[in-house]
Amino acid sequence: MLSVLIPTYNYDVTNLVNSLHQQLITSKIPFEILVFDDGSNSELNTKNDKLNALSSTTFKSLIKNVGLSNNRNLLAEASQFDYLLFIDGDSLIISDHYITNYLNSITPEFAIIYGGRIHPEEVPNNRRLRWKYGKQREDLTAKQRAQYPYKCIFCNNTLMSKTVFNNIGFEKTLNQYGHEDTLFAYQASLLNIAILHINNPILHGDVDFNDVFLGKTKKGLQNLNYIYKSGFIPITFIPFLDYFTTLKKLRLNYVLAFLYYLINPIAQYILKTKQTSLYLFDLFRISYFCHINLKP
Repeated sequence: MLSVLIPTYNYDVTNLVNSLHQQLITSKIPFEILVFDDGSNSELNTKNDKLNALSSTTFKSLIKNVGLSNNRNLLAEASQFDYLLFIDGDSLIISDHYITNYLNSITPEFAIIYGGRIHPEEVPNNRRLRWKYGKQREDLTAKQRAQYPYKCIFCNNTLMSKTVFNNIGFEKTLNQYGHEDTLFAYQASLLNIAILHINNPILHGDVDFNDVFLGKTKKGLQNLNYIYKSGFIPITFIPFLDYFTTLKKLRLNYVLAFLYYLINPIAQYILKTKQTSLYLFDLFRISYFCHINLKP
């Protein structure tokens, strides 16, 4: 019936897996939980390895880092059931009816179901940039997401049929963080796969430190630049790329690329330690993208 697939990296997933396992046992459906650590070689894997003692649960540490896209692909390939539920390892279950909510939402009409994600009410100052971005840009209700069903989906906390996954999969050439979900959603839109948005969120349990989030943002923009130059997706599907191409037509991308050299040290210092201004963060993102896009 249900394969729960959890990609993780250097993280203690025991609370997440135990919560899921208890609900799955209660549901009395055939299930499996597969957890693959992406080659972190972390000491935490000693603790995670004990999850293998749970029924229908497998924890495995990959020998080398393959990236989130390929980790998810490997999990899907190893799965045995008709429905796949992807949950990132740093998530927390906040509803006692989480599994039941998904099971009750499965219909022939929808092959993909997205439950959403929320962030905690408060975090320390050194985590507020990722937190504020999540609260203001990502924490949407099902009704809000349903207005743009393909552009408001993350594959963290997403249930889909294995048939749909096999028809799409995650882009194998993406070997680092960022925009693998965007490509997946675009491919789903091309196939006219119906997406059901429901209110069944998980909690983002490990909000990145400000400096870590800035690093991940850079990697994500590098992935986006690769996607853009490879022609994997039309620019109109991603508002950020649509905005960038407008700047490029006006040749303002050169100005912003130069601006990156001027503001980068100051912007990163402020975003890491002082203020969590999303305006400054957006300026940092677009100037960095203009900078890397000029490179061959």
